[in-house]
Amino acid sequence: MNKLPQITLAFWVMKICATTLGETAGDLLSMTLNVGYAVSSMILISVFVLTLLTQLFSKTYNPVLYWLVILSTSTAGTTMSDFMDRTLGLGYATGSLILVSILVAIFALWKWSGESLNVSQVQTPRGEMFYWMAILFSNTLGTALGDYLADDSGLGFAGGALFIGATIAVVVLARYFTKISSVVLFWVAFVLTRPFGATLGDFLTKPPEKGGLDFGTIGSSLVLAGILVAMIAGAAYLKNKQTRPGVAELS
Repeated sequence: MNKLPQITLAFWVMKICATTLGETAGDLLSMTLNVGYAVSSMILISVFVLTLLTQLFSKTYNPVLYWLVILSTSTAGTTMSDFMDRTLGLGYATGSLILVSILVAIFALWKWSGESLNVSQVQTPRGEMFYWMAILFSNTLGTALGDYLADDSGLGFAGGALFIGATIAVVVLARYFTKISSVVLFWVAFVLTRPFGATLGDFLTKPPEKGGLDFGTIGSSLVLAGILVAMIAGAAYLKNKQTRPGVAELS
């Protein structure tokens, strides 16, 4: 049984919100609370494993559980990337290349396993595991790419967000006006929403002298969490309404 959500506009809005929240919440833990990248990564990876196991053992799609796993991959991806790029001193470019290689390897193994990369056809625990590994490392890669665009490329936080946003728009146009595989375009868009969220999150939290709005990690995280919770509640309500006995007969 497929336990993943339908890919709609609401899905993409929630994905961007979750990735942006992952950036601000990850920075809140590692920097604002001064926990550090290594310890923060261990904490957040543990949260990811816990939520992932719960998701894998669930029998049906649960919006609350699904988005908790997405959020845990986003926050863990933030601190994992920062640990690689800053603590280990690999830098954004090298870190991005390593993560791209890992992500390509995951997709290659996924394809080689015989499982479908089409998220609407993920039906087995093995396929779902590949799905979540791809998401974890795409979110980690997205943080490194976002930081590279914002810091090393000279675009800044707002410029980086605009650049990624424009690239996502090109992918959307390609979906409707080209014959490029929709599966390929989905994963390209999925990866790109992460650096978009990363640069947007930094733009919201960083001080003006660094090109940000200085809303802070706490305030930004609370606002983003409120938006995401409201949308998850809406998704859960719609799912319950659709599965309620008698709804099919009345619709």
